[in-house]
Amino acid sequence: FTIGAGSGGVRGSRFAASYGAKVAVAELPFATKASLTEGGVGGTCVLRGCVPKKLLVYGSEFAQEFEDCNGFGWDKFDKPNHSWASLIESKNNEIQRLTGIYKRILDNNKVELIEGRGKIVDKNTVEVDGKTFTCKNIMIATGGLPFVPNIPGKDLVITSDDALDLPSMPKKIAIVGAGFIAVEFAGIFNSFGSDVQLFFRGDKILRGFDDEVRDFLTEQLEDKGITVTPKTVPVEVIQGEDGRKGVRTSAGGEIEWYDEVMYATGRKPNVEQLGLEKAGVKANERGVIEVNEYSQTNVDNIFAVGDVTDRINLTPVALMEGMAVAKTLFDNNPTKPDHEYVASAVFSQPPIGTVGYTEDEALKKFGSLKIFTSSFRPLKNTISGSTERSFMKIVVDSASDRVVGVHMVGQDSAEIMQGIAIAVKMGATKADFDACVGIHPTAAEEFVTMRDVTREVAKELTPAA
Repeated sequence: FTIGAGSGGVRGSRFAASYGAKVAVAELPFATKASLTEGGVGGTCVLRGCVPKKLLVYGSEFAQEFEDCNGFGWDKFDKPNHSWASLIESKNNEIQRLTGIYKRILDNNKVELIEGRGKIVDKNTVEVDGKTFTCKNIMIATGGLPFVPNIPGKDLVITSDDALDLPSMPKKIAIVGAGFIAVEFAGIFNSFGSDVQLFFRGDKILRGFDDEVRDFLTEQLEDKGITVTPKTVPVEVIQGEDGRKGVRTSAGGEIEWYDEVMYATGRKPNVEQLGLEKAGVKANERGVIEVNEYSQTNVDNIFAVGDVTDRINLTPVALMEGMAVAKTLFDNNPTKPDHEYVASAVFSQPPIGTVGYTEDEALKKFGSLKIFTSSFRPLKNTISGSTERSFMKIVVDSASDRVVGVHMVGQDSAEIMQGIAIAVKMGATKADFDACVGIHPTAAEEFVTMRDVTREVAKELTPAA
């Protein structure tokens, strides 16, 4: 019995069924915004995450194309008007189509879909809206929900769920946070013409990414007119006239007014009212379910996958984990999900693609590195007039010559990085990269033509006592 029909839950359920298991999955009724009573088959990624977000990114990017085309001989013209309501309607039509596809996937694989909130009664019993089901195994795949800190005026702010379904586009917006979601929505709203201010507690955006990538993207965001405000967060949000919101920040000073205040300050595991304690399933103080290498909880027949376990909170990782559980339980093939060299992308503007270790992580693990970097103005921008630049970085273990990290900021970086990730996962060396003939003219060829070492770094050895 799977609780949650998001990416990990659907993948694990249908593969378990394909291996001969009798499978049911519980999921809440469809809604564009998730809550304890509403969700929908497809989960966060499909309904209120990766997919609708990317559609808004696509929509916003046309603004730059309208400007770029003049350099290529197109007559100058007034930028066409944009209908935010039409975009949201099209987005909602698409996610309705996708949730239907996911339902058909379950049905075609003979997985029983039970609509309602699944709750664990004991290690072999799940209750859905008053009806009980007995099962040999349980897989928890309930994902996460947006987290908003408890500040005065908390009820006035929006989250990413709301931002994807706003009735109108805000002319001025404060975005609080420095992760994937905050940076991506900053780019979306900025490209649609909003005045965007990004607030966050730390000193840099995108904690966990390579420092050079973080710094380079910050420069690009600021060049596009986004106000990046580190070490500053709202301490109070107040209601103003005409629906505007006033923000008082930790830096002091006057209240500043915005059409919307969006919080993208992380997500919390969706475990409230799940009944973990009734089966004795261990979770930490944040509600993260603790699992072993096989996604197994401390209760031997209960497994958990995806964001609710807070390992790598990415859709393809949840897919991998769900499939591994199905193989372990029903294919006589105990399988550990492999979390090393997982590629990812941030659909900021410009976007980031990355795989493997950051420079700091690699230095701690391997001890001695060769770093290759390149920053350039893409060919298209030499004529378009755009000042946007690209950045590429390769991190190499000096001892083995293995490429252990690749990072890019620039157009098409996500598409490029998916191909690079295959090579990195297979253990390609810098010599392998150098032996590859580039495709010209592309930005991607830079990855196989970086011959000169930018710098060599080595971990300082602690002197013997």
